[in-house]
Amino acid sequence: MERKTVVAVDIGATHYRAGLVADDGSIVRLEVGDTPRVGESGLAVTRAVGDAVEAVVGPASPAAIGIASAGPLDCAAGLIVCSPNMAFPEVPLRGPLERRFGLPVLLLNDCRAGALGERWQGAGQGVENLVYVTLSTGIGGGAVVNGRLLLGRSGNAGEVGHFFVDGGYGCVCGCGHPGHWEAYASGTGMPRFFAAWLEGQGAAPSFDAATSVGILGAAERGDPLALSFMDALGRVNARALSDIVAAYEPEVVVLDGPLAQHHGDLLIRSFLPHLDRYLPLPDFAVSHLGGRAPLLGAAAYVLGIF
Repeated sequence: MERKTVVAVDIGATHYRAGLVADDGSIVRLEVGDTPRVGESGLAVTRAVGDAVEAVVGPASPAAIGIASAGPLDCAAGLIVCSPNMAFPEVPLRGPLERRFGLPVLLLNDCRAGALGERWQGAGQGVENLVYVTLSTGIGGGAVVNGRLLLGRSGNAGEVGHFFVDGGYGCVCGCGHPGHWEAYASGTGMPRFFAAWLEGQGAAPSFDAATSVGILGAAERGDPLALSFMDALGRVNARALSDIVAAYEPEVVVLDGPLAQHHGDLLIRSFLPHLDRYLPLPDFAVSHLGGRAPLLGAAAYVLGIF
C-alpha cells in the first residue's frame, strides 16, 4: 500500500525547514533556509516558505500542509502575530499557502508540535504525560497531558519561556517584560544575564561572554568563572522547570534546541540540585531527533496522530 504523505514546515526565528513526510515518520525530502529578516512585510517569510514547500512536493501528491511556527499565533486566522523573535509583526500563512497549493493548511505552535513529534517518534513514545522545552533563540514549550495535546484558547498554551523566574537582576525579555525565563536562559538572553551577574563578581571573563556558545563552551572546559555562573543559571532553569513539574506533572521533560543539543548534560547537571521536590521529578532527556521534533509534530498534527 502506498504511503500517505504530507508536507510539514517548521518556522523558527532563525531558520525554517520544509519536508515531505510519510505516515511512518520518514522524511522523504527536506529543504532548509534562513528565515527572512528583511522585506516589505511578513509576506517575505510566506514566499520563502512557499518556495520550500514547492521544492519538497515534487511529483508527490501530499494530503495537506502542517506548519509549526514560533508564536504567538492566531490559529483561527492562520497568522503569526507580534512574535518577539520574528522580524515582522504579522506573517500570513494559511490563506496564501492554501491559494498557492490548493491544499488544506493547519497551523500549530512549534513547541506544541515538538511535543507531538517527541511523542510520535522521540523520547516521549509510549508516554501519556510529557513536556517539550526548546532552548534556542527563545524558549518555548508544549505539553501532552493524559495523552492530549494542550492548545489553549488560541493555540498558545505552554508559553513557558515567559514564566517569571527572577526579580533581582531585572533582565528584560524580548516581549518587553522583566524576569521572564527567556530573558535569562535563551541563546539571546544568556549573555545579558551573564553580564548582569558579572557585575557582582569582581572578575573579568577570559572567554567570549558575548554569546551563549562562548559561555557554555567555557563551562564545558572547566573555566572557574563560567562554572560559577552555571550555578546561577541552574537556579534560574530550576525555577522554571519546577513550575513546569508543578503545573503539568510530566513523566518526562524533553529538552531540545541548539543549547540543549550541544550542552544538555551540562545544563541538566546545573539545574538538578536546585529543583523543587514537591512532586516526584520526571526524567529529563535531550531530544535525539536532531532538531526535527517540530517538523515531525506538524506532520503528526495533519495526519491526526495525536
